[in-house]
Amino acid sequence: MTRHVDPLRTPICDAYGIEVPVFGFAHDIATTAAITNAGGLGVYGATRRFPHEIRDELAEIRDLVGDRPFGVDLVLPDGMPEHNSRESIEAHIPDGHKDFVRRIIDKYAVPEPSGPGMRTRFIRSTEIEAEQLEAVMASDVDLFACGIGAPRAAIDRARDLNKKTAALIGSPRHVRRAVASGVDLIVAQGYDAGAHTGPIGTFSLVPQIVDAVDPLPVLAAGGVATGRHLAAALAMGAQGVWTGTMWLATTEHSAHMAPALVDKLLAATSADTVITRSESGKTFRQIRSAWSDEWEAPDAPKPLKMPYQDVLVGDLLGAIDEHEVEPLLHSGAGQSIGYVTSVRSTAEVLGEMIEEARSVLGRLGR
Repeated sequence: MTRHVDPLRTPICDAYGIEVPVFGFAHDIATTAAITNAGGLGVYGATRRFPHEIRDELAEIRDLVGDRPFGVDLVLPDGMPEHNSRESIEAHIPDGHKDFVRRIIDKYAVPEPSGPGMRTRFIRSTEIEAEQLEAVMASDVDLFACGIGAPRAAIDRARDLNKKTAALIGSPRHVRRAVASGVDLIVAQGYDAGAHTGPIGTFSLVPQIVDAVDPLPVLAAGGVATGRHLAAALAMGAQGVWTGTMWLATTEHSAHMAPALVDKLLAATSADTVITRSESGKTFRQIRSAWSDEWEAPDAPKPLKMPYQDVLVGDLLGAIDEHEVEPLLHSGAGQSIGYVTSVRSTAEVLGEMIEEARSVLGRLGR
């Protein structure tokens, strides 16, 4: 009698206690929980959250998922200032950059924000990072992922607390440092990816990372949104996928977005994204809008480094979202946005991916 083997049941499923090898990143509590409850592993993006918010929000996700596993992601870049001091950063922002931002405000008649924006609520600093790490370590989250940077001390502490750890990397030159940090899992994130991304395409990157970090498990990221992508990731040697863009227009995630922004996401094709440093000072893929166009104009200044660019544009970005200034509305998104064409539940999106992947792998097997 021939024993049926599920081709999607990779070793990472048993290692992380999940039904399907799909990790889903989202800046939304409900979406993160829905990914986990649908059989994947939801990862909450908490980089822009205060430590007390991280504590409360991770506890809320735990209530929603019960004993099922979920993760949290922090960005921990090198070279950040020591203290959470907006004044010290503002003192070093050139007047020409401030004038350019004021021209955008005037041109698009952007109302004043009611408070600091997401990027100016606090300053990306070692002080804040330490407090965020304390909140994560005090939680019962199952996976601690580092979107940028993977400090050895933080990884060691997470392991001592029985948390799995992961690092996202976008180039083979990042392999040595990631492996030396002691992480359990590597996410190979290609150029196709949304938000902070590197210069190498997913198909070129993933096999190189798989070979370089063996026997560590690898997830493929960047441009992943369908079952065909998942099947291709497994063929390249990855044990699963790390996804983000495919969840943007889900029922859970889009409930917190401006209708005009949801419409932009649904209408966008893979050619409608652009990489810009105007968001944070680091390379950041997002859907093209008047925001990115303004920063690409011949008279636009060169974006500043993080966290100076954060402080320069943070309040304006907050005002754009708060007041739904349509021409400037945008979102981080990968080239897989072309596959996001309707608003559906998270469970439905994941279910369709898994069904297609099994179909594809079945055809290949025959």
